[in-house]
Amino acid sequence: MIVRQRPNALKLIFTLRGSVIPKIFPQILLITLLSTLISTIQHAHPGSFTSYGTAPFTLLGIALSLFLGFRNNASYQRWWEARQLWGQLVVDTRSLARQVVSFMDGTTTSARANQRRIIELSIAFTHATRHRLRDSEPWEDVERLVMPEQHQAMRQASNVPEFVLRLLGKELGQSRRQKLMSEQMLQNMDERVTSMTLVLSACERIQYTPLPFAYTLLVHRTTYLYCFMLPFGLASSLGWATPLISAVVAYTFFGLDALSEELEDPFGVAPNHLPLTTISRTIEINLLEALGETELPPPIVPEGNCLQ
Repeated sequence: MIVRQRPNALKLIFTLRGSVIPKIFPQILLITLLSTLISTIQHAHPGSFTSYGTAPFTLLGIALSLFLGFRNNASYQRWWEARQLWGQLVVDTRSLARQVVSFMDGTTTSARANQRRIIELSIAFTHATRHRLRDSEPWEDVERLVMPEQHQAMRQASNVPEFVLRLLGKELGQSRRQKLMSEQMLQNMDERVTSMTLVLSACERIQYTPLPFAYTLLVHRTTYLYCFMLPFGLASSLGWATPLISAVVAYTFFGLDALSEELEDPFGVAPNHLPLTTISRTIEINLLEALGETELPPPIVPEGNCLQ
């Protein structure tokens, strides 16, 4: 996620970090070269390309803008819903840690060990969820927070975050059987765990349900066709200004298309994706502080104005 301040007018033009220009530069260059070739032919042989006027391109441009706007809105809604879900995960883990520390009996060594296991499993769930959504290996972050005798079963699980939730539920049940908490508090804590399950399921829904491919294909094809046809319609009326106008239009339409595609998957590691690593580290710091730990992992700071 980009966390830089809004640049001034000069930097705004040349800023590349977080911009989609590097991704769409080949398309813009192609359209610019095509426009330059058409303008050169039109200048050397006037009348080579008939002047169609701007009406057809205006109508097609309006339709394309509506398509791109709808897709951009749908992608942003997915991105914002994902951010809300991870905000809910922050609330759930902090609430569970507060309830564990405040309302569980921690007067004995065994009881304090139960408290620690519940909170560490909450941290492990956060890391496991991030790695599942990013399709990366979770073991370095997760195994240090799970008891060694559970490692083999966890590595065989098809859904590691769900496996950690089951361990968390068992720890709560064991604590209740040891009478370390009341029935009412067990119910309240289980509601937090259920909410964490809902967060995981909703994130998986976003991750594994992309926008319909047919709609994405329609937008891609229409964008390319429009940008390829535009220089032929502008060459006779705009002359040497055709490459510039075509490049600006190509940047706008291809940029919106690329940005929508990037926001469609909000859990990745691109600059405009959600900073899941930073949120996970924040949760880990908060929960370890609830346990009274003083040796905490350092918070993640932006690198190149970007949080991962």
